[in-house]
Amino acid sequence: MEVSIVIPNYNGKELIEKNLPHVLKAKKYPGNNIKEIIIVDDGSYDDSVNFIKKSFPEIRLIVHKKNRGFSCAVNTGARMCKGDLICLLNSDVVPEEKFLVNSLPHFKDKKVFAVSLRERGYSWATGNFLNGYLHHEQGAVSEKTHYSLWASGGSALFRRSTWMELGGMDEKVYSPFYWEDIDLSYRATKRGYDVLWEPGSIVDHKHESTVSKLSKKYVQRIRERNELLFIWKNIHSKKFIRNHMEALLKRIITHPGYLVIFAMALSKLGITLKARKKEIKESKLSDEAVFQRVTA
Repeated sequence: MEVSIVIPNYNGKELIEKNLPHVLKAKKYPGNNIKEIIIVDDGSYDDSVNFIKKSFPEIRLIVHKKNRGFSCAVNTGARMCKGDLICLLNSDVVPEEKFLVNSLPHFKDKKVFAVSLRERGYSWATGNFLNGYLHHEQGAVSEKTHYSLWASGGSALFRRSTWMELGGMDEKVYSPFYWEDIDLSYRATKRGYDVLWEPGSIVDHKHESTVSKLSKKYVQRIRERNELLFIWKNIHSKKFIRNHMEALLKRIITHPGYLVIFAMALSKLGITLKARKKEIKESKLSDEAVFQRVTA
């Protein structure tokens, strides 16, 4: 199966200059089966576009005239790519030369939707629904393939046909960033697909992304808002929802500042509930079954 690498970029000229040569080197290794490298520039104003055109003419460059957010950028790349598999890489990720060799065989199984690559120093994602909220953390470091709660939007392989079936990342609910990769993976799992983590596919994630340059308060608010939206959209267990409502009320009472987060989430309640109806209709697995699969 052929691979299209999709790299979203927003004012990341320095990261592209530093890290893209490593991706190009990996493309030359036959075992990775990389057909093309696509960069989706999401309205940069740091001369990224001119730099890429001049310095890396072999790159397929797609340009958004204005900034539309992470989900929209990767969805554009997914729609335009020619490969059977989509490899999402953040511009601050450096792959090893043979980084896809161990992940590609998993896709012989039609049930496999995504394979998360091993970011050096990190592991697979465990998860459970505790005290009214989704709790997730790293699983124990292992050299075995694992089911994972999600495949990272910054370093993972996805089956393109299933991506399109699922509608890709939800840019309406989660824009501009955070929780969209968890949402996509969770929706896939509830439909009966497998999301895996492959320890033999190694990348280094430098964590120098554009998000790290934004206001920490703003980023945290978006993260917490999207956490609520994820629950409202994807958690359908009556027990879990009852626990969430109790925990949400308690959090608002004990931490009045959380009202801001709640209000931010309420502003997207309409589109979230519409998406929720679709997920309830198309899900095959219960929430309990999903968490049983990825509990440490």
